[in-house]
Amino acid sequence: MPRRTGLRHPFGRELAASFEAVIEAVEHQIQAIEAAINHLIANSSTLRQRAAICTAMDSLGPIMAAKLLAVLPELGTMTRRKAAALAGLAPHPNDSGQKQGYRKIRGGRPKVRSTLYMPALRAAAGKGEFAAFYKRLIANGKKPMVAIAAVMRKIVVILNARLRDATIPQS
Repeated sequence: MPRRTGLRHPFGRELAASFEAVIEAVEHQIQAIEAAINHLIANSSTLRQRAAICTAMDSLGPIMAAKLLAVLPELGTMTRRKAAALAGLAPHPNDSGQKQGYRKIRGGRPKVRSTLYMPALRAAAGKGEFAAFYKRLIANGKKPMVAIAAVMRKIVVILNARLRDATIPQS
């Protein structure tokens, strides 16, 4: 693990045992929190169903599904435009007078964007519909980060529709 590499350096020998104890305590706390989250989801039929719908989507695992449901519990109750805006993934114009600037994503909940970044990268690098969408955007001249933001927006919009309809797609 990367955080343990400093313990092998000469200046860390005296403190290595102390650092190991702190690392073990933190890892134990992380495991306890993850167990509590899993217990909460398992004991709620609504959360269990919503988590199942989220994890049915490519690139969203159980941890990301739980985090996404925590930071954006309104998913499934709004329009696609409102869902994208609340997630901070709606394009806002940067125009002034006759100048037509680039559209930028801003506002919304930054934790949603940070939560969706890695799943969007994974989806863009995969072989599913999001990868084809990403490659099409890149082929059309979009910058890679703009294309990743578009993939994140598409994930939110599709997830919002699936949670609204309470459907898990059959593959």
